[in-house]
Amino acid sequence: MNSSGNVTDTTHPVVQAPMAGVQNSTLAIAVCNSGGLGSLPCAMLTPEQTVDELTTLTAATSNPYNVNFFCHQQPVIDAQHYSQWLKLLRPYVAELAFDLPDEPPVEGGRQPFSHAMADSIESFKPPVISFHFGLPEKDLIKRVKSWGSSIWSSATTVDEAKWLAANGADVIIAQGYEAGGHRGMFLTDDLTTQSGTMALLPQIVHSVDIPVIAAGGIASAQSAEAAILLGAAATQSGTCYLRCDEANTSDLHRMALKDAAQYQHTAVTNVFTGRPARGIVNRLIREIGPIAAHAPAFPLASLAVTTLRAKAEAQGSTDFSPLWCGQNASGCEDVSAATMTQRLAGV
Repeated sequence: MNSSGNVTDTTHPVVQAPMAGVQNSTLAIAVCNSGGLGSLPCAMLTPEQTVDELTTLTAATSNPYNVNFFCHQQPVIDAQHYSQWLKLLRPYVAELAFDLPDEPPVEGGRQPFSHAMADSIESFKPPVISFHFGLPEKDLIKRVKSWGSSIWSSATTVDEAKWLAANGADVIIAQGYEAGGHRGMFLTDDLTTQSGTMALLPQIVHSVDIPVIAAGGIASAQSAEAAILLGAAATQSGTCYLRCDEANTSDLHRMALKDAAQYQHTAVTNVFTGRPARGIVNRLIREIGPIAAHAPAFPLASLAVTTLRAKAEAQGSTDFSPLWCGQNASGCEDVSAATMTQRLAGV
């Protein structure tokens, strides 16, 4: 937070949610240059790719930005459990006429924040570094803070918010159950603990002494204003930006986001990655989910499903695609990111 009390240090208290797989620096730059806080998702990037993206971003804007990382624990691979997962997927594999190896993967495609990544981004000293699934180890927190970076992280319960405040977070993102994409939950895997944004936000605001950003269902200036009235220092939106010109959202995903019959039916599911995440209900969610007991731990579930997705999408089908989307896609339109940011800011 700067001396004027602006937690984002931007013209508008609008944060673009980092959305791995559907955006790169292009979207973040557009949001930064239109007065919001653009975010760059780095959880699926190598250190070298992250440097390339940050180089592009910092050359195109002098405004504050956010880089986002996951900080999950790498899972222990259970071969028997993985074989049960493959058994669930085999009928679909046969239908699409390809083969999957029986051996479990050596590692997943998403890496937690590490000293190797910190080495790569240190010269940039990002204004904001945000985390999903808690916080990294204390030595990494100390290192990031030494750069002058503000540390943000998502909380889905009051207990998580208190934990984050006690363990080094400077700002908390109160992620309501409406939010699209991965739940930031890290102290529990019990979905019955998850609350809607407008219920969760004021409880967190009253429980911690650091700024709180509201996320989940923020699709208009009116909903952003309501969150501010409940004590939010700013708001974060992701689904709204999925159809923006600068997003990398696939054509099939965009089509689903234009169809009210589809985007109004979402579910929190673990079938795509192994962690609960909200997306549009499709065939895979209906038939084996939304919460599949045999889904391997995050991020191992994604590896086999990614192959199914590629085969189906080549035939024009989204049966096996993670169509991330929040419960409120009403503000999602084919506009520029600048227009969307200004709409959310009410200007």
